Amino acid sequence: MNILFATSECAPFIKTGGLADVAGSLPKALAKEGHDVRVILPLYEGIGEDWRSQMTFLQCFHITLAWRTPYCGVFELKRDGVTYWFVDNEYYFKRSSIYGHYDDGERFAYFSRAVVESVGHLDWHPDVLHCNDWETALVPIYLLEERHRIPQLYDTKSVFTIHNIEYQGRYGSQTLQDLFGLNAGYFNEHMLEYHGDVNLMKGAIYAADYVTTVSPTYAEELQYDFYAHGLAGVLANNRHKLRGILNGIDTEGYDPWRDKGLTKFFSARQMQGKKNCKAALQQMSGLREAPDTPIVACISRLVKHKGFDLVTAAIHDIMAMDVQMIVLGTGDWNYEESFRQAQAQYPGRFAAHMMYSPNLSTAIYGGADLFLMPSISEPCGLSQMIAMRYGTIPVVRETGGLKDSVVPYNQFTGEGNGFSFANINVQEMTGVLGAAVGLYHTDKKAWKGLMKNAMTTDFSWGRSAGDYLEIYGWLTGK
Repeated sequence: MNILFATSECAPFIKTGGLADVAGSLPKALAKEGHDVRVILPLYEGIGEDWRSQMTFLQCFHITLAWRTPYCGVFELKRDGVTYWFVDNEYYFKRSSIYGHYDDGERFAYFSRAVVESVGHLDWHPDVLHCNDWETALVPIYLLEERHRIPQLYDTKSVFTIHNIEYQGRYGSQTLQDLFGLNAGYFNEHMLEYHGDVNLMKGAIYAADYVTTVSPTYAEELQYDFYAHGLAGVLANNRHKLRGILNGIDTEGYDPWRDKGLTKFFSARQMQGKKNCKAALQQMSGLREAPDTPIVACISRLVKHKGFDLVTAAIHDIMAMDVQMIVLGTGDWNYEESFRQAQAQYPGRFAAHMMYSPNLSTAIYGGADLFLMPSISEPCGLSQMIAMRYGTIPVVRETGGLKDSVVPYNQFTGEGNGFSFANINVQEMTGVLGAAVGLYHTDKKAWKGLMKNAMTTDFSWGRSAGDYLEIYGWLTGK
């Protein structure tokens, strides 16, 4: 099959979150199955010269966006069996950051038009056009418009993946024709209309041939208003074409036996090196070097839906246990301040690093013992999978991908790869965390078995790629 994967970011070229990891890993897994996979994304200013020097200029042309006909250049780079197309337009993409601009609606409408029109200029027929989140939500709609005008799009099927439904691409109704170049029928006939505004994600859910989410539990949660941010009815109406597929991680990139960011390599068979990583983490983060004291870690954006109301409310209860704690991330000032105060109150036992640091995050995954992730909502989550790869045991709330990836430890059978709790409740969280700490202190053999379970859980993209190929096959008959 010919598969075109449209995304607003893609690792290793440009990344702000989990979408980039998915776009960087899933196409590679699909290509390994023998398919012709191409990824299309904007050529942002943040994509460095080391990547640009490897690109080849293919073609330039003008696309149609309402009354505008902006320039579009396409550059190509081939890597790991995947062909990457970079859409060049400096007016839209030569910016200091990739999101958060006043004209994001126009910028990603332009990109969506470029996705649809480029295949005609480059004379390549995609069997499946796979789009991701609101930034490419217009692609399935433009595909409806253009599939009979652009021969290369004839019989192309569209798949739309919801990575985070909180961000929907909502704009005033006046943007429909002037900005997005769509006729009033899309608004009047309900596809894009949402409380008097235009909602791009809603339109994609109706227009796409199939809709996926990034975990089975998240697909079920989106039937409820608490999680769906106003689109529960829309998802219910499209339940027949909705499926949740759990994301994977790049198991070659996240490998404690080969990760050069670690002080010492280790594996599920040879765990001794994790002790060295723990000592190095304590030294670099200002924690007391105490090899027998478990380190509880958080790596996250410090925002409410990540569960940090629970964490800040429980700091003193957590520190009353025989543990050390380290928090890495940035976010809302009240959480940052709570962690700074905890560091002052518990010197040598609590470390607050209010910043983004890839090197320190690797050290934490490799050196910590427990990974606390009490999210209120979590579409998939990758941190818990990464933590498990490094033998750091997750303690999570049962939501979204956390529920699908973390199997609660069973003290009688030794099965499981982490700990979990169900309710948004401080006492329940600290109770489960306390049980994990208790197991660490009282049963080293069981703890080592739990680490092995976590490290050997299969989070590779092969399984997920197979599920996506099944959907592509249903749609195309191939």
